[in-house]
Amino acid sequence: MQIAILLYDRFTSLDAVGPFELLARLPGAETVLVAKEAGPVRNDQGNLALVADRSLAEVPRPDILVVPGGPGSRVAMHDPEILAWLRTADASSTWTTSVCTGSLVLAGAGLLKGRRATSHWLALDELVPLGAEPTGERVVFDGKYVTAAGVSSGIDMALHLIGRVAGDATAQTIQLLTEYDPQPPYDAGSPDRAPAAIVAHWRDRSEKVLAEQQD
Repeated sequence: MQIAILLYDRFTSLDAVGPFELLARLPGAETVLVAKEAGPVRNDQGNLALVADRSLAEVPRPDILVVPGGPGSRVAMHDPEILAWLRTADASSTWTTSVCTGSLVLAGAGLLKGRRATSHWLALDELVPLGAEPTGERVVFDGKYVTAAGVSSGIDMALHLIGRVAGDATAQTIQLLTEYDPQPPYDAGSPDRAPAAIVAHWRDRSEKVLAEQQD
């Protein structure tokens, strides 16, 4: 089993590393980081680089495909080379997945038309013009397509996927060994529960950024 995690300029680190940390523990799996060209790729803050082991051309038919999100997703979702690779890889993949705004990249490739999907809560509405049906669920399965909400939800998505691929016991074992037992100090991880002023601030900021990108 080959698992390919796509990297592109200005991806969000945990979107890629979270699923990588868990999926790489699947027995018999080969997990590779891929990008347009092999080599280091910088995250959205520019302070961390992950090394893509292989170029897109070298990994045409992964069994599991993972697309992380990040500010750079708005460029990646229009990149002809990335979109062509996604369509080719998806044609033979067993699972095609995304984390956060990685779903916009999948949708940009036309892979989520008519499908239920999720994304970061600030980006859900952006799925609509791309033909997807947005939902605020944390992890969404629609056929072989699996989308996760913002950033940290990629860990949940990976565990769901491990359970489907290798069974509950394997998923539970990996959860135990990584000690994934969330007990956050604040109950502010969802716009439904976070302080209204913080939610409003980030909605306003997001709308301004999108408007600037469209100008």
